[in-house]
Amino acid sequence: MNDTEITALLFSNNPKGLEKLSKKYGRLIFTIAGNVLSNREDAEECVNDTYLAVKNRIPPQKPASLCAFVCRIARNISLSKRRKMTAAKRSAKTVPLTELEGVLCGEPIENAVSAKQLGTLLDEFLSKTDEESAAIFVRRYWFSSSVKDISRDFGMSEDTVYQKLSRTRKKLKAYLEERGVNV
Repeated sequence: MNDTEITALLFSNNPKGLEKLSKKYGRLIFTIAGNVLSNREDAEECVNDTYLAVKNRIPPQKPASLCAFVCRIARNISLSKRRKMTAAKRSAKTVPLTELEGVLCGEPIENAVSAKQLGTLLDEFLSKTDEESAAIFVRRYWFSSSVKDISRDFGMSEDTVYQKLSRTRKKLKAYLEERGVNV
């Protein structure tokens, strides 16, 4: 079943919509949640929370890309849960986004550029970056995949992945500075 059909089922509040959504995107949602949380039970809870959020948002929203819509919700729910879990106790595990602090540091990024503008700049940057580096960057910083998983999936050493990420971060920093984003 394609995304348009699933969206139509969800829009009409047909229970089959969530069933088809789960069948098509359940593993992807679990992977996103699992990468952020590193705990199976918490990831499963986020998967269920994602389904509930999708059910509550469709309707009234009718997303252009169901996959992107679902992934964004899953990622945001997972990050929110992680923040809540680590507020009381600090975790030894670092979130991959901390690697971007050297790129997006200084004054809070919200003061320098809006989230929408930053998203547009990131999209432009990634579209001008070689396909492999862009895919590795997205896997690491959007899907929170481990370097080990990325290296396995791309058939390269972990050192190579770290090098590509480092070079891409440096290029991103220069790109943002060229466009007047105070980093």
